[in-house]
Amino acid sequence: MLVEKNTPLQDCNTFGIVASADTLVRIHSAADVQEFVASPHYRGRKVFVLGGGSNIVLTGDVTDAVVLKMEIAGIAAIAQTDSHWIVEAGAGVLWHDLVAWTVEHGYPGLENLALVPGTVGAAPVQNIGAYGVELQDRFYELDAVDLASGQSFTLDAAQCAFGYRDSVFKHVPASPVGTPVAKVQGMGLAGRAVITKVRFALPKHWKPELGYMDLQRKQSDEAVEHPSAQQIFDWVVAIRRAKLPDPAVVGNAGSFFKNPTVTDDQCRDILAREPKIVHYAMPNGSIKLAAGWMIDACGWKGKTVGNAGVYEKQALVLVNRGTGENSVTGGEVMTLAGAIQTSVYERFGIRLEPEPVVL
Repeated sequence: MLVEKNTPLQDCNTFGIVASADTLVRIHSAADVQEFVASPHYRGRKVFVLGGGSNIVLTGDVTDAVVLKMEIAGIAAIAQTDSHWIVEAGAGVLWHDLVAWTVEHGYPGLENLALVPGTVGAAPVQNIGAYGVELQDRFYELDAVDLASGQSFTLDAAQCAFGYRDSVFKHVPASPVGTPVAKVQGMGLAGRAVITKVRFALPKHWKPELGYMDLQRKQSDEAVEHPSAQQIFDWVVAIRRAKLPDPAVVGNAGSFFKNPTVTDDQCRDILAREPKIVHYAMPNGSIKLAAGWMIDACGWKGKTVGNAGVYEKQALVLVNRGTGENSVTGGEVMTLAGAIQTSVYERFGIRLEPEPVVL
């Protein structure tokens, strides 16, 4: 465990927002988390877990919480069943590095999630998803440390309560802060636990997921009847690079808004007014609407407010138009986001919900 004071965070968030952490603790193992829980640096203070910084908007310096910077490394195939390989990765591993490793080593199943930003430890919190695959589809179990007791524990998929960009780690239960996880009542572990390792069940009898038009177009263009996991990985990488800005070049937090879901009746009502709106039927009978399409229809693509802008190639992505010390502020990002939400609501009657955590 390495403790740092007054640590700059501009390089620790993909938006490139200038901010600092009063106290930052670098975590390289579950034992480091346990040491932190027992140390005077904690003593019941709020904790903010920071992975790759790809899903946060900092609206100021972090002074009211200890930042735990997750840097737990390691990827390995650790077991297998009749139908799956079990692959384990440390919480600090970059998500794309894990996906590339699995494809390279012959363990398919994650290729549709290539180039999703962030770390392995953050992936279950958000239940990340892309091109027809969500993390919950490949999840096996995870290890975490209880911030009240310092004890390690393991959760399976049901205990993680996955939903659309949602999990048990995004909800706070009624139990007071400091209650051991074993005694927490109600769904919610936000601020109560730190994920240290995640394990995935990758199918031995693999079938490609080609439900999205972009992938079908790639398949048609390259005349590949039965694409391999490597080919799908390459297609997803090419598609995402063509549509989305590289955070190393243009600061951003990926998709800024969740795609809203509505009932079939609500969708028919919207289609009567907006027949071109992009929508997808979900297995549970609800309809998912394309937030990016709605934002674009409201005329926001390419627009700028202060140093915050809407990406020219994908209206779902907000970007940093500033540089260096003149970087975008969290306030500018949230002002732009609020204006977009107002426009979409006034036109479509839909309230868009931001994906990133706002601090």
